[in-house]
Amino acid sequence: MKVAEAIRQKITAGLSPQRLDVIDESHKHAGHRGAPDGGESHFQIHIIADAFAGQSRLARQRMVYKLLAEELAGPVHALSLHTQTPDEAGA
Repeated sequence: MKVAEAIRQKITAGLSPQRLDVIDESHKHAGHRGAPDGGESHFQIHIIADAFAGQSRLARQRMVYKLLAEELAGPVHALSLHTQTPDEAGA
């Protein structure tokens, strides 16, 4: 399974987001240290989920990191997270 698909599945199962965008930005880091050939190492992730209600920015990030622990220990070198509730996103 591709890394991006694994990320989508785990976040969907763990947070039931109203919106989820997983953007592979590995091409921007080609040739950099820690950037493997073939990509799928650097991601920008936008999540809108009710599960973030009442949570601080740090707590939201920890929720996502916990879901993606396997990917972060292996193929994923960097994540850029944007986490919002539906109210914050105007959704």
